[in-house]
Amino acid sequence: MSLLERIQKEKVFDGQEAGVQNKSRKFSAPKEDPFEDLKTRIHIKIIEEINSGASKEIRTDNSEEELEKEISAIVEQFLEDEGTFITKLDKQKLITEIIDETIGFGPINQLIHDTSVSEIMVNGPDSVYVEKKGRLIRSDVKFKDDQHVMRVIEKIVAPLGRRIDESSPMVDARLPNGSRVNAIIPPLSLNGPSITIRKFSERPFNVRDLINFGTLSPEVAMLLKACVEARLNIVVSGGTGSGKTTTLNVISSFIPDDERIVTIEDAAELQLAQEHVVRLETRPPNIEGKGAITIRDLVRNSLRMRPDRIVVGEVRSGEALDMLQAMNTGHDGSLTTGHANSPRDMLSRLETMVLMAGMDLPVKAIREQIASAVDLIVQQSRLKDGSRRITHITEITGMEGEIITMQDIFLFRQQGRDEKGRITGTLAPTGIKPKFVEKLVDAGIALALDVFMR
Repeated sequence: MSLLERIQKEKVFDGQEAGVQNKSRKFSAPKEDPFEDLKTRIHIKIIEEINSGASKEIRTDNSEEELEKEISAIVEQFLEDEGTFITKLDKQKLITEIIDETIGFGPINQLIHDTSVSEIMVNGPDSVYVEKKGRLIRSDVKFKDDQHVMRVIEKIVAPLGRRIDESSPMVDARLPNGSRVNAIIPPLSLNGPSITIRKFSERPFNVRDLINFGTLSPEVAMLLKACVEARLNIVVSGGTGSGKTTTLNVISSFIPDDERIVTIEDAAELQLAQEHVVRLETRPPNIEGKGAITIRDLVRNSLRMRPDRIVVGEVRSGEALDMLQAMNTGHDGSLTTGHANSPRDMLSRLETMVLMAGMDLPVKAIREQIASAVDLIVQQSRLKDGSRRITHITEITGMEGEIITMQDIFLFRQQGRDEKGRITGTLAPTGIKPKFVEKLVDAGIALALDVFMR
């Protein structure tokens, strides 16, 4: 759906509700806005201008910036024709709100464009939080009422062919800039419609950025590059919001340009710079509850696509079995992420996820699959000061009896806090020489062994 079609279709200021309302709950009362009537009349004028073709500058091939300029001109002319006098500050605020509601995403549009904001959390019309530099802050942004939040959700999901209503009250989507969106509405959300937006940098972070942020050290960057080039299978582990996807994206950038990469995600977030990349994305069920395509389906299909590398955005259920089988059957160099608080927890999670595939496998057989498939776990954590750090580089070394053995190659050692309260520390080698050094040598990759020395 184009911007113009969206403007023509929607009635963004007249209080019309988008989506299905939960009859067992009263939506919050609208807040008074002294310019509400004026906004409604201006919006009607904008639609008339588009439909009549009176505004020659508004065309279907207009960029968002050009539409903003034309809408601003229409608002200025409307105020002049009506003889409406408002202060310069109020006029600018009025124009901004009209543009945000017409071609943007309402009150949160400014937050979406604010590069200092990494996450936006709408807990209801009166409660909007943002994350800045790893810290949660309550913003001054407010919606008029629950219906206003619903209209913004509809505006996000409609162009993607997704839907949200009482029969399907949860949805995952993404914004045009690649930001990940989750929305959940009543009756599941008791505070009213809720939106969570995880933003990603429009310019993907590279390894130098992560070094500057303190996420990893130059030595670890060299090690990870060597491991990727030697086709080791790597799992990036961490909690929610720890930066797993960003790190996966950076690690994926080490894949050589002459290899075919297939990426598999729930919502496309990875931004690989290589030329030969095939991006696959899951599909939710239709209105009849059929037609869903899961990550597991896509992993199976990717094996028929002649991939050199398979990159799965996140494993969270039965697809872990297919991923491990791919790693064990010639698809070396595969990369993925998973939720866990430590490398050992990640192994337990993989074990649980394989059992979720519905296969009645002995625990020992599952552990043998994991031990032979996974070479390296990169553990990432979000520390108490909001910073995101790689805390473990852990090698899977094999099996002893029924236990998977592992050894830490690098560990983050916290040293204290600086004058600004930020955690200081170093990601230092443990002094252990990893077994995979032999694989690096076989692949013709020279890595100085003093990298592993304390």
